Amino acid sequence: MPDADDPRAWIHGDESAKAMLARVLTECSFLLLPPLHRLPLRVGNVIEIAGPSPSAKSQVLLQAAVHCILPREWRGLRFGGLERMVIYFDLDCRFDVLRLSQILKHRIKEVLGSTNNFGHGVQEGSQEYDDKVASVYSFDDELLLACMRRFLYIRCYDSYEFIAALKASSLHVSVAKTMHSRAQTESEALGVGIQFLMIDSIGAFYWIDRASQPSPYGNCTRKIMSFQNVVESIVEEMRKFLEVQPLLVLAAKSCIFFAGSSTTDVQRTPTTWSSEDRNQWRTSNKEIEKFLYREYMPSAWQAFVTHRIHLQVSDKCTYDREYGTMPIYVSEWVQPPLNVKDQFAVGDGGIFLIT
Repeated sequence: MPDADDPRAWIHGDESAKAMLARVLTECSFLLLPPLHRLPLRVGNVIEIAGPSPSAKSQVLLQAAVHCILPREWRGLRFGGLERMVIYFDLDCRFDVLRLSQILKHRIKEVLGSTNNFGHGVQEGSQEYDDKVASVYSFDDELLLACMRRFLYIRCYDSYEFIAALKASSLHVSVAKTMHSRAQTESEALGVGIQFLMIDSIGAFYWIDRASQPSPYGNCTRKIMSFQNVVESIVEEMRKFLEVQPLLVLAAKSCIFFAGSSTTDVQRTPTTWSSEDRNQWRTSNKEIEKFLYREYMPSAWQAFVTHRIHLQVSDKCTYDREYGTMPIYVSEWVQPPLNVKDQFAVGDGGIFLIT
């Protein structure tokens, strides 16, 4: 491919069809399911999904993962997935595989359960209808297995294991397996490429890394790994991985309460405060919200992120006949800023918008 810095190279140079298709397919944008549907995203983007706990951050990741690993079509039935692979880093060790399976099965049954897909023109209750239903549901488990093979799960218990997994310097029996070798091997075996790299959550080891400040022994001049150094190493390894395998990064990030604030101070009612405190609480509610959601990740991570979306749970609820009473969540794009907020709820089948 010609050098982008030399305009004359574009005139005199030729690009093979294979190189052109690789470039176009890599650069093409796509839309994800709500609440990530407002912006066209492409490989190379790094999306930070921030919010307090609980705010459905992990649910957003799982829904995006299911959309990615589902096939576009399966034996003539359209599922509308991306049919690509997902690498999921579980840093807070709270990954719920049953929830992933529940969303995936629900999406599959939505398609398989529609009589329009297999019973069109056939009388319900007839032997032909029953045979078609049985043939469709017979590969339910096969489809589920094919989807789960595209989901690569890696659990890390500290930042160093996370860095080791990203570095892919060697194969480890435990968590730090070779990322590059494993990704290429799995992709070649399945015939598909990796589309998403998910992190849940990027700030999981914040307090541990801040508290762990190793001192050099004697005259040792080795580099002291501060929290900033750790994050810089993570970003550096992620950049290297993106150069080898272009993909979309989705990273959840929990909000942290800082000095001078606590969950108790925020949740207690103004009736327990003095008159001066009550007046300040009424006039500075937005400032309190900004204070609570203050950035705590180093500048290296902030510069690495290309998109930011903020999630929070509202004080409203919605009622559904199937799911009952459910809390309503609110999403808002912060980078780039959009003058719109979406409301959504979480059911057995995943996230759905509330209009």
